[in-house]
Amino acid sequence: MKQAFLERKPLFQKVPVAGRKKRVLIIAGPTASGKTRLSLSLAAALGGEIISADSMQVYRGMDIGTAKASPEDRALIAHHLIDICDLYYTFNVAEFYKKTQEAFREISVRENVPIVVGGSGFYIHALLYGPPAGPPSNPAVREQLDQQMRDLGPEVLYERLQMFDPYYAATISEFDRHKIVRALEIMSLSERRVSDFPKANRLKEQDYDFRCWFLYYPKEKLYARIEKRCDEMLEKGLLSEVRELEKKGLRDNPTASQSIGYRQALDYLASAQTEEDFERFVFTFKKASRHYSKRQFTWFRKEPLFRWLNIDEHPLERLKELVLQDFEQGD
Repeated sequence: MKQAFLERKPLFQKVPVAGRKKRVLIIAGPTASGKTRLSLSLAAALGGEIISADSMQVYRGMDIGTAKASPEDRALIAHHLIDICDLYYTFNVAEFYKKTQEAFREISVRENVPIVVGGSGFYIHALLYGPPAGPPSNPAVREQLDQQMRDLGPEVLYERLQMFDPYYAATISEFDRHKIVRALEIMSLSERRVSDFPKANRLKEQDYDFRCWFLYYPKEKLYARIEKRCDEMLEKGLLSEVRELEKKGLRDNPTASQSIGYRQALDYLASAQTEEDFERFVFTFKKASRHYSKRQFTWFRKEPLFRWLNIDEHPLERLKELVLQDFEQGD
């Protein structure tokens, strides 16, 4: 049944239209909203290839906690930006932008359709409007700041950021280690505050016409789906996965170690691992996942290019039909 559902026979003949930019689908939405299933169906219908817009799926071994597409699905539909680096490497939004542009060109050469799928609003915003301004990362400066983060903790470095750039510090969380380090790095290299750099809020001029969709469920139903997904991740072996990744340096990666599910699992593994510790781990894992979905709703409400689709009101085939009609006929 699954093979038939994803059979690679494009339903639409790709006919070039003179003067029309190449179209790119973006399927966004909160965690557990069904992005993967719809994107696979769209890719099968259009002759598409999927580009992950998930900041953690780039890491090899981070499989269960990031809900990567299965090996079987990836064998049927080409995927990009999954399993492209090891944990010792800190992936960032500028590299995401660069590698996504490369993937667009490769997919276009094959005359296939790029389908960007993910819930990372920061990454998708950079794709549409260009990566954040600022000097490129300097390995020596970054390593020094990463070491300070490990030795002193995020609270101390966040206070330093508040002292030097209170305006930017107010826009991020004191727990966002990567953004704190990057902000301090930018100021060290440029001798300017991060808030002094112009914000990318105008659509970047490029050779693509982005067709953007945000999938969602009503929050009550979404939260139930999120908690079920957390339980399923635990049943599939999330803790065993984290134990193995810890041996490969997960704790030393300032972004991967703070991602949802992995951060809570690392805290649990560092505890006495009593029954009470496990219950606390599960509670905080689910709570962090729900809160992340709330932030995703907040982020994408500010993105004017996205049209919202309530999955609770439409069956999968109807959602697919709406997206395909717009892709083929929309202005």
